[in-house]
Amino acid sequence: MEKPSRFRHGPVTDTCAFPDYDRLGEEAGRTELQDQRDPSPVDDRRRDRLGRVIESRALTGEDLGLADVWAVAVDHAPVGIADSTRERMAAARAIVEQAVHGSQEHTYGVNTGFGRFVSRAIPEELTEELQLRLLRSHACGVGEPYPPEIVRAALVLRANALAKGYSGARTVIVEQLVEFLNRGLLPYVPSRGSVGASGDLAPLAHLALPLIGEGEAWFEGGRLPGADALAAAGLEPIRLQAKEGLSLVNGTQFMAAFGALGLIRAQRLSKTADIACAVSLEALQGSRTSFIPSIHEARPLRGQGASAANVLRLLDDSAINEAHRWCDKVQDAYSLRCAPQVHGASRDLLDYAAYTVETELNSATDNPLVLVEDGLLVSNGNFHGQPLAFALDALAMAVAELADISERRVERLVNPSLSGGLPAFLTGDGGLNSGFMIPQYVAASLVSENKVLAHPASVDSIPTSAGQEDHVSMGNAAGLKAWQVLANAERVLAIELLAGVQGVEFLAPLQPGRGVRAARERIRALSPRLRDDRQLSGDIEAVAAAIRQGEIAEAVEAEVGELR
Repeated sequence: MEKPSRFRHGPVTDTCAFPDYDRLGEEAGRTELQDQRDPSPVDDRRRDRLGRVIESRALTGEDLGLADVWAVAVDHAPVGIADSTRERMAAARAIVEQAVHGSQEHTYGVNTGFGRFVSRAIPEELTEELQLRLLRSHACGVGEPYPPEIVRAALVLRANALAKGYSGARTVIVEQLVEFLNRGLLPYVPSRGSVGASGDLAPLAHLALPLIGEGEAWFEGGRLPGADALAAAGLEPIRLQAKEGLSLVNGTQFMAAFGALGLIRAQRLSKTADIACAVSLEALQGSRTSFIPSIHEARPLRGQGASAANVLRLLDDSAINEAHRWCDKVQDAYSLRCAPQVHGASRDLLDYAAYTVETELNSATDNPLVLVEDGLLVSNGNFHGQPLAFALDALAMAVAELADISERRVERLVNPSLSGGLPAFLTGDGGLNSGFMIPQYVAASLVSENKVLAHPASVDSIPTSAGQEDHVSMGNAAGLKAWQVLANAERVLAIELLAGVQGVEFLAPLQPGRGVRAARERIRALSPRLRDDRQLSGDIEAVAAAIRQGEIAEAVEAEVGELR
């Protein structure tokens, strides 16, 4: 499902319990486990590829993809501006200038107040002051800051939206946003305060304040006043002109940031879920019959067919499967037999979310919009976050279900009444050792938390601005929840992989299929076999980080070819 990119995909902040910026600075998000892991051939290949393919991404407003956003936000790939962008922006700016200086018509946010104050006329000499006060008034977000990669994603998305040429901002605004990315200046943006219409107003105001030397920003590990951060980065504050403050805060870029980065993680999780299922199927001596193509051709759902094909490929050349081919077990439990149907449904839901988010990455979400060909500045509702709110809630539900069925397979692995002969809790000295007893508790806890988080935010709405903005999307809440669901699901799948590999090893000397062997080798590079009890939290986090970075799927694909 994950599309190829010119950029390497790297590590991201792993939870919604956001990093301690005061201690870690802009590079917060790498866990100690990520820093301490032994290098692997996969790590080496990724570093080699990084050196070969990272290049400047010229923003056009037309062709930014999910993988590009990840490359800029996570891998710190450089960004530029296409020449065609400058021409379109100049044409749109000319229309704004005409509205300011040559028209008596009221144009929202150019010579009027905002929200309920839309009927209040603003004299021409105060149009610049209006934009400055807009940023200051809207920058009232609260709570812990967004993860650094979400802020970087919002920066590139805001720059790309302005570069599209529908906002009427000067090129210098996009150039400054690009310089923030390329020089590593990261605005400090509290994560609470957006209702998702008129876009992400409060977060985008915090994002924009450092452009004018206000607010706060991170630079080289320190949290500084905006003016000091600009000076340290060798940049000058910008003096906003007509409409530019409004163009900086009207948009859906924080919701889209969660969507873009979240989908990369979710797509990796989808492949990893199929891998984990194959590992558990081997350990539990399940049947491969439920995955044969003719079954899924009879119900030709795209995700279902892809998931079944993946599992079947991973079981190729399995001595374990061959050894129990003629056993008297009639059929497996649903968490094994119906895995393609469940995983596939999640994949299909993620496809819907990807369509929405990929469209949003290159959409104009400002208000008013500058329609250059028509010579018009028009009020509209493209800033409304409902499409993204639905997509983010769908992402959370899809990922939560991958974790839900994974935990059920963990239960079968550790429960001697269900595991088909594996030692209780996957330990050879039960009683003295507890083995994988408590990791199953952890998986159950995370899955239960996800059930609460999967309740949709997008069905809620509270009117704002004295009823002028009488329906909102709550898309920011959907994004925050989805981010936590992703982190929880990555850990649940990590637990299944650890337990499944442990179970497979109890069947030696019989060997699993080629894909499962490759997964086992990668897992064992991160976590040695559990013989006597030891603290496993570090092992779980290490495997979860590898899932998040795509390393598990990458190691398996190096052996069996690209998974669907």
